[in-house]
Amino acid sequence: MPQNQRDIKRRINSTKNTAQITKAMEMVAAAKLRRVQEAVQQSKPFLAKMQEMLAGISKSARWIKHPLLAERPVKRTGYLVITGDRGLAGPYNSQIIRVALQEFRGKDKSTYTVYAVGRRGRDFFHKHGYPVGGEVIGVPDVPTYDSVKDLARQVVAAYAAEEFDELYFIYNEFINPVTQRPVVKKVLPLSDVGTSHESNTQYLFEPDAEAVFEKLLPRYAETLVYQAVLDAKASFHGAQMTAMGNATDAAKEMIETLTLQLNRARQAAITTQIVEIVGGAEALK
Repeated sequence: MPQNQRDIKRRINSTKNTAQITKAMEMVAAAKLRRVQEAVQQSKPFLAKMQEMLAGISKSARWIKHPLLAERPVKRTGYLVITGDRGLAGPYNSQIIRVALQEFRGKDKSTYTVYAVGRRGRDFFHKHGYPVGGEVIGVPDVPTYDSVKDLARQVVAAYAAEEFDELYFIYNEFINPVTQRPVVKKVLPLSDVGTSHESNTQYLFEPDAEAVFEKLLPRYAETLVYQAVLDAKASFHGAQMTAMGNATDAAKEMIETLTLQLNRARQAAITTQIVEIVGGAEALK
């Protein structure tokens, strides 16, 4: 077999192996996405009930004050930036980092703190000297509350201690498996607690409404962190599923192109051989 044909066949086999890998990764990402979506659906009733209870307390006892509700002059800002631990998800990570850099542009590094979720973002911010106040990496493919609770509590406690005066989440919001939208969402202070959920339910609090509010409000803020991580993880799996699907399609197109090249090379070789045979026969006459 001529060298050119061997090279083409080698490339075809290599591309087929790559297509098998990307197809498998696409299927795995789709399975993980379904599991994360189930986790999101399971967590929504809990978050809704917390919102309902907080709204009820706020309406019945408007005199209650809490550091997480306090609006202060903004001297320092906190940013919770959620990226992935891995790549192979198209522009998922670079998109979030780019949005974060747009938020940081023109600001002195002493005026904000970054809390990084995900290895890609964490490594980038450390490498380029951004002020990282906390981090968590290795979040499971289907996040649990325990996997992010330490960072969530750290962020909430830092706001309550007035280490910064507002908190923003920067992450990819899940729209559908093929669409993820980067968002910058202001979370703290929790200025909309009293209006975020309407309910006529009457609650009895033990020992009193103030004590319940004191315990419930930080947990609610921590749950918002967990919800954002769930949303971002669903976006990651959706982005990876799309990227691997596109890679598989590209591999199939390349295989078709290489197969056509191989057939043409074979045809040219056969034609050359026929010409040589005919030429040899003519020479013997």
